[in-house]
Amino acid sequence: MPREEKAQIIDELREVFSKCSIGVLTDYRGLSTAEITDLRRTLRDSGIKYRVVKNTLARFAAERADKSELVSFFEGPIAIAFGYGDIVEPARILAGYIRNSKTSLSIKGGFSSDRVFTSGDVETLATLPSVEILLGKVLAGMQSPIVTLISCLANPVRSFIGVLQARVKQLEGG
Repeated sequence: MPREEKAQIIDELREVFSKCSIGVLTDYRGLSTAEITDLRRTLRDSGIKYRVVKNTLARFAAERADKSELVSFFEGPIAIAFGYGDIVEPARILAGYIRNSKTSLSIKGGFSSDRVFTSGDVETLATLPSVEILLGKVLAGMQSPIVTLISCLANPVRSFIGVLQARVKQLEGG
């Protein structure tokens, strides 16, 4: 590979390392081409890029992106799933793919903009609910006391209106 092409790949990887919200490193050893294509399609449907990287070039790119703690992960065949939105999504899709397809794909680790994850951390991340679900739970928790307060404040008024309506019916009937 010519030196200019290597420099271009390093720059592309450095930029991707800097811009992605999460990267999950996988060992794809033992996967057939059809399995990798299927995995890529599954990830692409969720807006996640899956890229096989050359270790030497990835090490240089990680160092240039100020992610030198990743250098130790780049041994053996490595492919990285780059996510740009919810950081849970790539981990969940990869863990689900491994569980459902029973392939030899394994998660080696991962990284976000400010943190490096071990394979166990990525597995734990895969079990977390999505951001939308967590926000819904927080919102429901915030709404619950307000709804309860409004209900408590409205009960005496409802009771008073019920008494008035009963009195009106009594006077009309009598």
